[in-house]
Amino acid sequence: MIETVVQKFKELRLKHCTENIAEIIKQAEQNNLSVLQAIDRLLDLEIEARKTTRIALRYRQSKLTEKPTVDQFDFEFHSSRKKQKNLILNLIDLEFVRQKKDIILIGNPGVGKSLLAKCLAYTATQAGIKTLFTSAMDMLNQLIAAEADHSLLKKLSSYQAPDLLVCDEIGYLPLGRKGSNLFFQVISARHEKKSTIITTNLPFAQWGNIFDGTTVATAIADRLVYNSEILILEGKSYRKRT
Repeated sequence: MIETVVQKFKELRLKHCTENIAEIIKQAEQNNLSVLQAIDRLLDLEIEARKTTRIALRYRQSKLTEKPTVDQFDFEFHSSRKKQKNLILNLIDLEFVRQKKDIILIGNPGVGKSLLAKCLAYTATQAGIKTLFTSAMDMLNQLIAAEADHSLLKKLSSYQAPDLLVCDEIGYLPLGRKGSNLFFQVISARHEKKSTIITTNLPFAQWGNIFDGTTVATAIADRLVYNSEILILEGKSYRKRT
């Protein structure tokens, strides 16, 4: 009889039920478990295994190369970190993703913007949230290449689809007219539908230097600011603390 059940599990793609049914039957006999208790244990194993697999998949999809957590962020390093500690810790619960809010991290190089963005991205993957981490220039290079080989819509979709998109290092290089227009398309498509985290070294007043003039810069900033949390990190570079 067990062979028949195992075959049905395989047909239903219940891999972990297939692998564990013999052990669960043994436990049921040893511990006098009811049929329902045995089935419950078996399904718990399947659910837990699928959850673990899904989390591993989300991490691979995110393109993160590390697994940072907020306990690595030194809140004592600068007063601006201390002042915003509660806000930062509240972001870790990921309610902003459920509310489709954006996060904008502004500050000079080395103040911790990227680390915080990566912490939020990694936390999201562990919650099973579809996440993508990319630098601004890599995203735009990918989009420009896709435009050249006529696959732009497909590539745009890959940046519009994640529930959380982290776009790192905006502001170090001007994006030009084409890059600015492509960036606007990504932000516009995600506006109020998905959450986006932006890290930048420039305040909004200087975004005209990044994008192709103040018109596009204003349109992008307007969408990002509309429903967002803005954190300004100050102080010297953490990397130069020693």
